[in-house]
Amino acid sequence: MQLPIRAIFVFHTAARLGSISKAAEELSVTPSAVSQQIQTLETQLGLTLMSKVGRRVMLTEAGERYFATITDEVERIAEATNLIRGYRSVTTLTVRATPTLSNKWLLPRLGAFLDRNPDLDIRIDGTNEPTTFRREVVDIEIRHGDGRWPGMFVEGLAEEDFFPACSPDYAPAGSLTAAELPRFRLIHSVKSQAQWPRWFALAGVEPGERWARVSFDRSHMAIDAAAGGMGIALESTLMMERELESGRLICPVAAPPPIRLVTQWIVCPHEHLRQRKVRLFLDWLRAERAGWEMRRRNARAALSAPEPPPAALSAAPRRRSVPAPG
Repeated sequence: MQLPIRAIFVFHTAARLGSISKAAEELSVTPSAVSQQIQTLETQLGLTLMSKVGRRVMLTEAGERYFATITDEVERIAEATNLIRGYRSVTTLTVRATPTLSNKWLLPRLGAFLDRNPDLDIRIDGTNEPTTFRREVVDIEIRHGDGRWPGMFVEGLAEEDFFPACSPDYAPAGSLTAAELPRFRLIHSVKSQAQWPRWFALAGVEPGERWARVSFDRSHMAIDAAAGGMGIALESTLMMERELESGRLICPVAAPPPIRLVTQWIVCPHEHLRQRKVRLFLDWLRAERAGWEMRRRNARAALSAPEPPPAALSAAPRRRSVPAPG
């Protein structure tokens, strides 16, 4: 049987873009021509590869498997063809990650990844919704959760340390005991796996029935609020990395009880690991993790350092408590 090369490339383009019209625009043909090529391929394979959902197309389970299987080969053919023509091919890597991880950890590092891989374009889909890989064109995901997703490739991104953090203008570093924290406004990340009641229990503190608080449904909002002097947040070193390194956030508690969790996980179907672009991204993530963990060990050492003498504390900004709720 003669291979329907044209139809295969058209299907790959539509699957990658998730749209018949976008595929037609990229290929400089009409949408009906794209649909016809896909129908031709489906007829030859005896399988339904795509179904329409509104204005978009979704891959069927067979379509998802076929797309994952042919992607590396299609990209190699496209790269070889463009090299012969004297052009450099560009491949798109689609990554889904939570908004906070995308904003606070991934975005500052992406430039280095792209500089190292000039043949790759990257698309970041910042959402908390887990990927349904059978129906969505996502190559790899960094997912918030407990790591229990049977049948998937799952690898923890990093172990995070959670501790109280605030602006040094709100309370100086190491100037408070755990028992004093309920006098201050406490910032809550409602979706975080580390919550204030657990931290107080570890610290052996009964915070009382009511305390001044403000809640956010995104950790990056809680971090920005704490850095802006709104109160004290309970957040992780992974998400607060830039603010901690710049001094915009400090830990106001001397010797805080540790909470260490893996909350972010690298997730994808096992077959996606065959794709060169996914392997490159995964190797880069592991290298970035190694560098981050080295800096984290240094930060732990700093947190456990002896408290500064009283004279040094007296020159620090005055801490601001808030009235206890009535």
